[in-house]
Amino acid sequence: MNSEEYWQKFCQETKTDPNSVHVSWAFGYGEEVADELLVLVKKGVKRATTSAFDLYEKDDYVPKAGDYNIILDGRGNPGCVTQTKVSEVVPFNSVTAEHAFLEGEGDKSLDYWRKVHTEFFKKEYSASDKTFNDNISCLCEYFELKYID
Repeated sequence: MNSEEYWQKFCQETKTDPNSVHVSWAFGYGEEVADELLVLVKKGVKRATTSAFDLYEKDDYVPKAGDYNIILDGRGNPGCVTQTKVSEVVPFNSVTAEHAFLEGEGDKSLDYWRKVHTEFFKKEYSASDKTFNDNISCLCEYFELKYID
């Protein structure tokens, strides 16, 4: 089942307006990471995510509260639907321990979050010929699991 078919099934089963804003995406880099993080979302452990706001292009979709997300596995198959509840931009060094905990990864500590996100963002910034620093703008999203088929 592709993402659009999954979306239609979700809308039909939950009586959600099929014209609601929705996007499909996978977490992180690579199949293994995408699969691991999808499992955490499905278990209700992962309820937040962070992206590098400065790396969004002018015409890129920027998540907003109320939008739906079809979370994909590492092979591009839909795994669940979430809904963004909060979307806010904060400096990397101001991301809170609560946000790190809600990301649900590793030991859920802010130290762990900073370690893995520093590595992740350094790769992303380098790929864009930019330099990461701990003042970059992060888009912190909080979401709610809405549907698992």
